[in-house]
Amino acid sequence: MPKIASSSPSVKGSPSRRRRRQTVYRVRNWAAYNAGLKQRGSLTVWLRPEALKAWYDQGPPRRGSSYTYSDLAIQTALMLRLLSHLPLRQTEGFLTSIFALMGLDLAVPDYTTLSRRQADLKVDLPVQPRKVPMHLVLDATGLKVFGEGEWHVRHHGGRKRRTWRKLHLGVNEATGEIVAQTLTPARVEDASQVGSLLDQVQTPVQTVSADGAYDKRKVFKTFATSKQGVPIRPLIPPRRNAKIEQHGNCKAPPFARDEIIRAIRRHGRRKWKRTSGYHRRSVVETHLGRYKRLLGRRLRARRMANQETEARLGCALLNHLLAIAKPVSYPVEKIA
Repeated sequence: MPKIASSSPSVKGSPSRRRRRQTVYRVRNWAAYNAGLKQRGSLTVWLRPEALKAWYDQGPPRRGSSYTYSDLAIQTALMLRLLSHLPLRQTEGFLTSIFALMGLDLAVPDYTTLSRRQADLKVDLPVQPRKVPMHLVLDATGLKVFGEGEWHVRHHGGRKRRTWRKLHLGVNEATGEIVAQTLTPARVEDASQVGSLLDQVQTPVQTVSADGAYDKRKVFKTFATSKQGVPIRPLIPPRRNAKIEQHGNCKAPPFARDEIIRAIRRHGRRKWKRTSGYHRRSVVETHLGRYKRLLGRRLRARRMANQETEARLGCALLNHLLAIAKPVSYPVEKIA
């Protein structure tokens, strides 16, 4: 049975008798997962019959020149571009060759049409509907637009023009699906996007986990005055010198941040993280790594509107890949 991840913290003891404890994760549904991984590379998954039938625009008449291709056609072409790591011109040629091999009499949108329509394309994240309140995990990472890599800058120096965008994700801890996403300039702080991410979530949110970058009073206030009518339980570690804002002799209900500080003072930061479920935040870090590994560390588009669509298409693509093949693993602890 294959292994998909491992970690090996040391066990306390004398140097001569010290042993290493290994936690190995094994896949329970390997046959289905293996078949799904193969299916991810099938063109029939991405060029479905319903997409081909709705290739041309059938919407109501509009002012000016009407669209030739539907939004579904543009989205399909851009998803194939992301999946295959192709520029726009090569995407046009790739689709033309596929339609020729399949014997389809369909026109292919040219690269200028793809670039122009990408800016206004509305992309929905494919999420399975659930009624159970979710545990939402938040995090952000940088995606490069211009400039050299970190290794080149450290060894040879970099030019002044190094531009980044920040990708903010909200992931359902139970299913691993990306349920909310925003793209902002690099200088925008993580905490400012909490409201926008919560507005995109359709399922009620019970708990939110995030790292110390979200330790802001306005974030805890957003959770306490949630639009869903029920306060959201935050799992955000406060900074080391955090102070209690409202003490216990006050008649008002305690603040969620103050309760976290009290729990950390009582049991320690490490135990609070372990017992509260904070470490489930690693699910969103896994998705950030999957995004960069499968789709790349830089954005191909140059305009901000196109970059926002590209990032959302990438998140939708990751949800599609997760629906096709998802491992079910369980830990096996070994002493080496």
